[in-house]
Amino acid sequence: MLAVEASMRAYARIFNEDEDWWGIVGLLHDFDYEKYPDLKDHPFKGADILRQRGYPDDLIQTILAHAPHTDTPRDTPAKKTIFAVDELCGLIVAVALVKPNKSLAEVQIKSVKKKMKDKSFARQVNREEIYQGAEELGVPFDEHIGTVLGALQSVSKQLEL
Repeated sequence: MLAVEASMRAYARIFNEDEDWWGIVGLLHDFDYEKYPDLKDHPFKGADILRQRGYPDDLIQTILAHAPHTDTPRDTPAKKTIFAVDELCGLIVAVALVKPNKSLAEVQIKSVKKKMKDKSFARQVNREEIYQGAEELGVPFDEHIGTVLGALQSVSKQLEL
């Protein structure tokens, strides 16, 4: 979740938005996943928990927007961004883990793009969502990868990568 938080903060800076609020969205978006990994529950159960605890509805709706099966409209920059960075973070971390030193410092945009083409690599990562996310953000694909990669590299010590 730290990876998505860092990516959300990076985009908040780019879009001149509230970095802390966007970071909280990234931090909380999957907090319920381990307990409720089934799509019928995730992220709906998490949204219920957040509502019960008094979190604002705009934050909850933004978290819901990261998962296409919720049918939550991605009608704000933050909603588009959480969707755009979620799967890409997973792919970039997977790319780092196959590098000789298992380091984000070794990852380049071209290596991420190469691994995206390999359907057997990190199978669980939805490539279509990665492409769709960049398109919805209106950001060139290489630039999107670069932004997320840079965000992850900035927290590489905390990620232990």
